[in-house]
Parts: sequence; structure tokens; C-alpha cells
Amino acid sequence: MAYSTIPRFVAGAVCPRCAAMDRIQVYHRDGKDYRECIECGFKQELHIQPQLREPDTRVNRTQEERAEEEQVVKILKPE
Repeated sequence: MAYSTIPRFVAGAVCPRCAAMDRIQVYHRDGKDYRECIECGFKQELHIQPQLREPDTRVNRTQEERAEEEQVVKILKPE
């Protein structure tokens, strides 16, 4: 995950040092991602592993996989 060079706050994030909520901002600088607390000055380089596998969706599945899941629906006339 690449962050913006402009610091952005993370809603609900809690600082690991001072436990202040909503004081953490994340940003990207010099090819690295950081998180920083504006309350106590805590700063940490983030080492986030990129997601290696794309989640299964209807768009990235083959036609054969979609055909296996198809079901025939029979509409009955009320009598």
C-alpha cells in the first residue's frame, strides 16, 4: 500500500506510545511509508507486505468457473 506524500489521518487509530486516538497520520517519503503521532512525536516506518493474490470476484473468474455455479430456475404457474 502506497501512501500519499501529504500526511493523512487514520480514523480510529491509536498511538502505540501515548494511546491517543485519532492522532496518527500516515505518509510516504523517500520511497518509504511512515506513521506518526502528532500528540507525542512517535514515528515508525511501516513494512506492509503487498497483497499477493487478487480476491476472487465475478470479473476475474473464468467462464468455466462461472458456468459451474449457474443454476436453472423454473417458474411455476399458481393453480
